[in-house]
Amino acid sequence: MAALGLSLPWDWHPGTVPPNVEIGEGAYIETSYSFHECRSERQPAVTLGRGSQVYLAMMFDLGERGRVRLGDYSSITGGRVICDDEIVIGDYCLISWNVIIMDTYRLPLDARSRRTVLEHVALTNDRVIPSSFDAPRPVRIGDNVWIGFDACILPGVRIGVGSVVAAKSVVTEDVPPYTIVAGNPARVIRSLAA
Repeated sequence: MAALGLSLPWDWHPGTVPPNVEIGEGAYIETSYSFHECRSERQPAVTLGRGSQVYLAMMFDLGERGRVRLGDYSSITGGRVICDDEIVIGDYCLISWNVIIMDTYRLPLDARSRRTVLEHVALTNDRVIPSSFDAPRPVRIGDNVWIGFDACILPGVRIGVGSVVAAKSVVTEDVPPYTIVAGNPARVIRSLAA
């Protein structure tokens, strides 16, 4: 029998927080709906650090082997974390609404294979796309990082400590520590180092 999850007394959603989610002291989760797409079998699948916050329609979309860590006193609002391997978000991070952080594309990159997968999904009415054709690449976000609304962090990216990602940016490569990046693809705007 599966272990029962945690019910949140203030929750509008009738679900529960899965039992493989570790919740640090003083952490806040607005709704269990954030774990509706969490299919990970790892222990723990999601770790929420001390005093961290998960707000609004934030969605943890984890595959069977996905693992996410949200650091101490970090906040994430109404975005989507798509993870089939590992995503680590440092301490004291501020992640704005509609941010996408992904360690996998979950679709084959060549057009013929992608069409086959999408036809399968359409014909079977199965919402779960078959396992990734492109190996996941872990994402690391350092401490004290700010990520603006509608930004997208792509697989394999490392964002250095103290950096800022501007709103609507698409981060395709590593961001050095104490740097501001912006654009699509994101480029260094300036250094914050003294």
